[in-house]
Amino acid sequence: MKSRPGTYDDVILEIAAYACQDDFVASDEARSNALLCLMDAVGCALRAVSVSECRSVMEWSQFGGVEVSGGARVPGLRGRMPVAQAAGATTAAIRWLDFNDTWLAQEWGHPSDNIGAVLAVADALASRSQSANRFKVSGILDWLIKAYEVQGVLALDNAFNRVGIDHVLLVKVASAAVVAAMFSDRDIDVVRSAASHAWLDATLRTYRHGENTGSRKSWAAGDAVERAVKLAVLSNDGQQGCRGALTAPGWGFEDVWFGDNSVKLRRPLGCYVIENVLFKVRYPAEFHGQTAIEAAIDLHEDVVDRLDDVAEVRIETQESAMRIINKDGELRNEADRDHCIQYMVAVALLRGDLKSEDYEEEAAGDTRIDDLRSKMTVRENPEYSRDYLAPESRSIANSVQVIFQDGTQTDAVEVMYPLGHRRRRYEARPWLVRKFVENVRHSFGDSPYAARVIDAFSDMDMLLEMDIDEFMAMLQTEG
Repeated sequence: MKSRPGTYDDVILEIAAYACQDDFVASDEARSNALLCLMDAVGCALRAVSVSECRSVMEWSQFGGVEVSGGARVPGLRGRMPVAQAAGATTAAIRWLDFNDTWLAQEWGHPSDNIGAVLAVADALASRSQSANRFKVSGILDWLIKAYEVQGVLALDNAFNRVGIDHVLLVKVASAAVVAAMFSDRDIDVVRSAASHAWLDATLRTYRHGENTGSRKSWAAGDAVERAVKLAVLSNDGQQGCRGALTAPGWGFEDVWFGDNSVKLRRPLGCYVIENVLFKVRYPAEFHGQTAIEAAIDLHEDVVDRLDDVAEVRIETQESAMRIINKDGELRNEADRDHCIQYMVAVALLRGDLKSEDYEEEAAGDTRIDDLRSKMTVRENPEYSRDYLAPESRSIANSVQVIFQDGTQTDAVEVMYPLGHRRRRYEARPWLVRKFVENVRHSFGDSPYAARVIDAFSDMDMLLEMDIDEFMAMLQTEG
């Protein structure tokens, strides 16, 4: 819907009103999921800080910028950074291994990318003496839920990827709106300004495709939240907003990028996204391929002793997967491999599992992987594509079948809903806890630090009552 003269665009008005809503009451399911999302994101970040390339990105001056009081802390590091730098570093770590939660619709993305912004800003605000007791962990959950909702509802009907824009734009919009509300104590004019500026920062997704695929896809969300925090601070300091950011004739986002289409919010903003968020529970891989991995692991024992006899591996998938992760030919790096459905399925068939290390150069040197990839056919199943977008279903289906040279074949193993789907949430909970513990111990072993962090998340009720200052201090390393 177009804006009225002299007012902000309707989408910006709705997002700002939601971010500033002070009588917001989240459902019990939403708050329970939000705590799981926080635990999962912290675990992903702490695992990633042991990756040298990730750690160097976290410490880049590129993420620096805006100082707020004493700054903010970053999980797995020590000391404080300027708040924007801390937000970017935290989100880069959460996102690095492609193991954080996911949202799939017309647009895709990772709502936990926003957690770096929420944690950093809460920590910075708590460092001010007059705000020392302003935030408990329970208090930041509503901000987290709101950021998830803005990003996810914008993704329902708006396919930014089809015009070449990366989904981190939605992270920028969601984080800018929410942290502007945090900084300004819900001043709606500040939030409108911050959200409007975020829309002006559309980012191309070139770095996620073909020969340009690289590690930027792992730090792009960190860059987005760094920018979102900066825009929120500037708006809080009185920066004029851009009222026609979406709808200005000729120069607005819609005319430049969407042509005859408008940016839409399909449903009222509430708790829908976090109630339906998709967790990556066991496999660090692009989410459209999660059920293909499960299917391939189910076939592992039938195939592993007959690798030389494999004639064909048939994969049926959804239309989105066909565009994002269907890749033939050379895979140049880890970022390329974890977005290739053929690579993921090959590793799962060979090893009966899939881990972060399976994308590294040493693991990729196993010639059996490319041999299996060369025998794969991938095609769209129209029913999978329909169910993927259907609100009552929201499946992410794949099927895998192996045909041997003697004409025998395995069953076509079909998995409609991955382990992290809402329909399998109860089944996923113990695995999420196990994943968290394994992620922390992967980087920190049986150290006192690892024990402290794991113990804190083992009592969720106590964690909710923890001050954000104590929570962030707990996540700091000593050395």
